[in-house]
Amino acid sequence: MAARIDHLVTSGTFSLDGGTWDVDNNVWIIGDDTEAIVVDAAHDADAIAAALGDRRLVAIVSTHAHNDHIDAAPALAARSGAPILLHGDDLPLWKQTHPERSPDGELTDGQVLTVAGTDLTVLHTPGHAPGAVCLYAPELGTVFTGDTLFQGGPGATGRSFSDFPTIVDSIRDRLLTLPPETVVRTGHGDSTTIGAEAPHLDEWIARGH
Repeated sequence: MAARIDHLVTSGTFSLDGGTWDVDNNVWIIGDDTEAIVVDAAHDADAIAAALGDRRLVAIVSTHAHNDHIDAAPALAARSGAPILLHGDDLPLWKQTHPERSPDGELTDGQVLTVAGTDLTVLHTPGHAPGAVCLYAPELGTVFTGDTLFQGGPGATGRSFSDFPTIVDSIRDRLLTLPPETVVRTGHGDSTTIGAEAPHLDEWIARGH
């Protein structure tokens, strides 16, 4: 039996470049009744731990290191013993939030994480952040995109460590090549599908953001 996907929304703030904004984040839990992986431990370690229940937490995967996606990761790791995994290119961002606590392992492009018999393939998709990654789970027909791809277009690229042409290349080359029925589970807001977003690539490029 394939793993199931549980969804939690947590609320807090996002801070970068001297500004702070209120945000709601999607936290994704992939697993079965025995074990699970958390994608993006945002804001509230207690709420995430409650959603996990007595399952063994295999890993805490950070799609990127903006503070709103990693602020609760150390506390969740401390109570669960699970390693925090992050792409190495996002370490400078990580250290802005957790200067005294490093991630426990490094995500690399093509790496496969397995939970409850289900494979999650790491896709390095820089642009929103240098070390941004997505997790593709073909058995579940879904990709967890963090802040790389949303319903309606790419993630924001107007702040430090981000680049619009890079995120467009990542989406075109790494995400829009997935089957069109693939469900896109995002870091904020509603889910979408690859097929719903693919026709709008030229439109996004014309907008230039």
